[in-house]
Amino acid sequence: VLSLGTLAMLCSAVVGKEINMMGVAHSEEYISGAKHAEIMKIKMAHWDFEVASGAMNSELYPELGYTKCIDGFAAAIPGDFNNTFRCRNMDLYHFRSHASLGSAVQGQASSSWGWTSPDGREFVAVGQFDGTAFVEISSEGKMIYLGRLPTWDALGARWREIRVVKGLLVVGSEAWGHGIQLFDLTKLLTLDPANPTTFTQADLASHWGVISQGNASEPWDKLPVGRTHNVVVNEELGYAMAVGSVGGNVTTRVRENMPCNGGLIFLDISDPSNMRSTGCAAADFYVHDAQCVVYRGPDKRYQGRDICYGYNEDTVTIFDVTGDKKIGNQTTIIARVSYEGAEYIHQGVVLDLQNQEYLILDDEFDEVRGVVGAATNKLPTTHIFDIRDLENPKYTGFYQGKVRTIDHNQYVYDGFAYQSNYGAGFHIYDIRSIPRDPTGKSVYEAAFFDIFPEDDEAPGGGAVVFAGTWSSYAGFKSGFIYVNTIERGSFILKATDKSPAKAPVCNADNCLRAFRANHIPGRLEESQEFCAGYLARQRGMQDVTKTYAKNAC
Repeated sequence: VLSLGTLAMLCSAVVGKEINMMGVAHSEEYISGAKHAEIMKIKMAHWDFEVASGAMNSELYPELGYTKCIDGFAAAIPGDFNNTFRCRNMDLYHFRSHASLGSAVQGQASSSWGWTSPDGREFVAVGQFDGTAFVEISSEGKMIYLGRLPTWDALGARWREIRVVKGLLVVGSEAWGHGIQLFDLTKLLTLDPANPTTFTQADLASHWGVISQGNASEPWDKLPVGRTHNVVVNEELGYAMAVGSVGGNVTTRVRENMPCNGGLIFLDISDPSNMRSTGCAAADFYVHDAQCVVYRGPDKRYQGRDICYGYNEDTVTIFDVTGDKKIGNQTTIIARVSYEGAEYIHQGVVLDLQNQEYLILDDEFDEVRGVVGAATNKLPTTHIFDIRDLENPKYTGFYQGKVRTIDHNQYVYDGFAYQSNYGAGFHIYDIRSIPRDPTGKSVYEAAFFDIFPEDDEAPGGGAVVFAGTWSSYAGFKSGFIYVNTIERGSFILKATDKSPAKAPVCNADNCLRAFRANHIPGRLEESQEFCAGYLARQRGMQDVTKTYAKNAC
């Protein structure tokens, strides 16, 4: 069997071409977990640095109120660089620190998800190091802290993943001995914000994954050591999954002799008081993330089937997991595909649940380590696949952000992709053009809000590091968007428009002529370098403006 590395070399002359991985083994660096361990090591080193420098001390970040985006900046505290945010077509409504939302640990937040109650109230579950915080978003876009669900384990974790299905909160964690928490979100409806509630584990609907459920001979009886990297749900069919569940101990992660190989472990939550697993899909080994949906698309062979699009580190793997109870190890793989330049296929989503023709995905490591492919310029790159033939996905193109960063989680609502892109902040892309132009060249940035001003003056407009925003939720009818950040806390944003940016118009005057005076040796180059840094911040004329510009302007 060929490896991905061998195939990538053979295909290297064709930029962006898909690589059919059916019958091709995962590369050893993925099978062993070495690639994922490398990424996690880099993340933890940076977060340790932020803890030591004080950047994770969320108490340092003041509460911020409504701030309109004007001329490319939202100056929540005028004159304060670190509370003046680059933006376009998006206003800030509220910011609260992790400390103000009940966390006793400095920063280190992770996932989040939203829930709308039957009577239309909007809530967010916020993943923090020491548990899950609950907030309600008011009609004015203010966050009201209601309480929290502590972590199951004693240590806490920098990875806490959250999803919601049928009014139930599903929480998994990388923490050793954590398991899966299942919580009934209707408990939030009667909470008094004047007296925030700290729930106990006794308040859970149920808990699974640490203690045997009585089928010790079956690999899906429990999680190897209680940890899982991610949780996934099928919202329509009402079940959940643990994915990326590996062994080891408190400080190490081991992929050898894993029950279910770190694949899809199905969780039956039809009786919330008795969450249990009945089987898994283990044949393609480690699954980092997945989207599981009822198939509605042009491939008539799979109409109505329960399909999981798996993002499996070096492949996109499409599973058919149809089955009433998904009993046993019943992996049916429809397709496995990769592409030139793939470093770590992290997460993705189909464009339209009602017509599944295309999917988009992010690679969390191509901006960091990529040496071939589109992301070598360090811009966040979203890859596009044509999945109209589920058995033969085709790579069709990509689109990129405008400043250097790493892309992370993204979700699609009504033809727009909502992305949390670490230090570049939160971005909305209009992807409605992809069915007619699958190259991605017609995709445009509809709005953005940069929640991490600290790196705005770095070369390329941002730093390629794991800082800023990890997750967001944009599924509320009100239009309010929740954005979780690793260091600071929680933002509530709202788009004011989703039209493309207009091309800048330069009218020649003495000011412009001074900057581009090419009869003065080096002036144009000096001006270009100066402007690139100067325009990254909102500034007064008095600070670092060149003398020749002050005189002319």
